[in-house]
Amino acid sequence: MALTVPNSSNAATRHIESIRMTQLNDLPFSTLQFYTTAPYPCSYLDARQARSQVATPSHLINADVYSELVKSGFRRSGIFTYRPYCDGCQACIPVRVRTADFTPSRTQRRAAIRHAGLAAIVANLSFSDEHYALYLRYQSTRHVGGGMDQDSRDQYAQFLLQSRVNTRLVEFRDPDGSLRMVSIIDVLSDGLSSVYTFFDPDMHGASFGTYNVLWQIAQANELGLPYVYLGYWIEQSPKMAYKINFRPLEARINGTWGLLDNR
Repeated sequence: MALTVPNSSNAATRHIESIRMTQLNDLPFSTLQFYTTAPYPCSYLDARQARSQVATPSHLINADVYSELVKSGFRRSGIFTYRPYCDGCQACIPVRVRTADFTPSRTQRRAAIRHAGLAAIVANLSFSDEHYALYLRYQSTRHVGGGMDQDSRDQYAQFLLQSRVNTRLVEFRDPDGSLRMVSIIDVLSDGLSSVYTFFDPDMHGASFGTYNVLWQIAQANELGLPYVYLGYWIEQSPKMAYKINFRPLEARINGTWGLLDNR
């Protein structure tokens, strides 16, 4: 997904102004503080302004604390943990797949068969020229004009390679060793959280994104974890609406998780 929180520390400093601080009554973390950012252009819906609520200080957000924050609708970008906190807009809805009850659709089964030959390899959460080159190709093809296609090595590393929680970097390679996809995944107490995935944008007819979600659901099942958290579903955004295809899908609305109705 594209980020709603800037991925460079300088930009974050500009946006994370402590103009309003709120304590979240639904979170049992008295040591954390929650700041609301200044408005910034929404990445998903044209002509809208977005705001985020950011949990601080980041060094106190370990794997257990982060698991609870994700249950409350938060996500992370690098070491920044945030959730949408927009004025007059609730388009960003946290969603998670019930892994034990998931049944793939016909299209999803085809994607699984097509990419069954990919080898998934857990690699170090560290910089790789090969990963970075694939990331830039993906951004310049799939997210033209989004700004991330110009990310420097430092910006890329701050976005994807900084973590204080339980994070895995997974490579997906063809039998000949060609790198086709990279996925960053957080392991939570009750599931997997899909942080970001990028893949080869030039393979005609590929369904790498679909396959990746299917792979994460299978992994969560193997680990006995009940959920895969997919971030935010935005019905009006083509980039984010695809998540509705992975059912049964739960949504967090008005502070409560429940099955998302058929749409």
